[in-house]
Amino acid sequence: MAWLNLIKRQKILTGLILLCAMWSITFVYVMRKDTVKNHQIKDSENNSSSVHVAQLVELEHKVEKVRKDADEYNDLLLKLREEINGLIMQKKGDDGQQIANLPDWKEVGDILGATNANDATKVVPVLVLAFNRPSVSRCLDLLIKYRSTKEQFPIIVSQDGNHRETAAVINGYGDQIVHLTHPPIEVTLPAKEKKFTGYYKLSSHYKWAINKIFELYPSATSLIIVEDDLDISPDFFSYFNATLPLLDRDPTLMCVSAWNDNGKADLVDTGAKTKLYRTDFFPGLGWMLKREFWRELETKWPKAFWDDWLRDPRQRRERACIRPEISRTRTFGKKGVSNGQFFERHLKYIVLNEQPIQWESSELEYLLKDRYDKAFVDEVYALPLAVRVTDFRRHGPAVRIEYDSAASFKATAKYLAVMNDFKAGVPRTGYLGIVSLYRDGVRVYVAPNRTRWSGYVTSWT
Repeated sequence: MAWLNLIKRQKILTGLILLCAMWSITFVYVMRKDTVKNHQIKDSENNSSSVHVAQLVELEHKVEKVRKDADEYNDLLLKLREEINGLIMQKKGDDGQQIANLPDWKEVGDILGATNANDATKVVPVLVLAFNRPSVSRCLDLLIKYRSTKEQFPIIVSQDGNHRETAAVINGYGDQIVHLTHPPIEVTLPAKEKKFTGYYKLSSHYKWAINKIFELYPSATSLIIVEDDLDISPDFFSYFNATLPLLDRDPTLMCVSAWNDNGKADLVDTGAKTKLYRTDFFPGLGWMLKREFWRELETKWPKAFWDDWLRDPRQRRERACIRPEISRTRTFGKKGVSNGQFFERHLKYIVLNEQPIQWESSELEYLLKDRYDKAFVDEVYALPLAVRVTDFRRHGPAVRIEYDSAASFKATAKYLAVMNDFKAGVPRTGYLGIVSLYRDGVRVYVAPNRTRWSGYVTSWT
């Protein structure tokens, strides 16, 4: 198809430009050696070497132009990828009709993914959002310990304001990290809403910091975001490095997250350390997004409550995230803008993976939508049905429990001790309405009754 041929030609041209750049650099290197040698010989004969110097300067200017052209071409390629992803997300028009002559998204994703995603050394900046916690050192120590190189995973700490003790801790890391300072903003709210001031400041900080990172690293196509109160697992970087190609290939994904909202020890299979899922619920707490996704969000970024805003159907647009069975992050921040909401009774019990896993050797294509959805739904609805939640242990190693209302889901979730709230009608960790957990040696799927469920109901809270 025309689109695919265009993309293939773009790849060929990219290779030619890079080849020319390498040839030019090599040529300059040889010319430098020859120029020095000739200069030494001619010094004994003639003290003038101005001709050779001028030629060398001219060659260096040409090499610099080739390098700039290659950078500009790479930007054009990124814009092309963004436009194609936008077309793919509009594959069906508002009237539900198929848009003519649009390439199959998986075929496009395969080509584009082969261009960039398989490069294991591509730069993926890590943004750490900090405020007034000197304990940010706990997070930074682990990030520095577990990253492969600072060239591949540069760590940038963006501090909101200038809390001196925290700033001193950050600056103590020297050239291991980059320290940015977000100018504090003034927030004026009605008296009844002043308790939400922190959410407004956090949202402003997020937008400023993400923009700044993509400005500082123009070649970066993705970004990992953590907050200053997170521990990370030994395989944190390998996990994101291996799942990045999924974001490149699958436009129905908007992020990869390291977090399982229901990741407490008695709700996960601790032996399933490499098990991953798709989820319609944005998890956050250590997540990766693409530059083109940020370009979509940046122009309409909210003044507050950015995470719930991102879970709104108008932003999510039926896209999903990847999340693990065993979390790759764990929060130690009891106090923050949410004043410790859920921490004492939930968050502090989340299990963190402690085993180093080389994710790059894992086959993860089963998480692509065209392979995942049917297999997942078929598996869940083929399982025996526990009519009463109290009977879930009687049906073997895996079971399905159905719900048909917000009330019935909450009652089931309460019994199983999973989080029972909704955001825009989506339960935490839910995918196609299905919540997966592991309780008392049984894999349990809390799933909607398919004869009565036609999608998420945004009024469910």
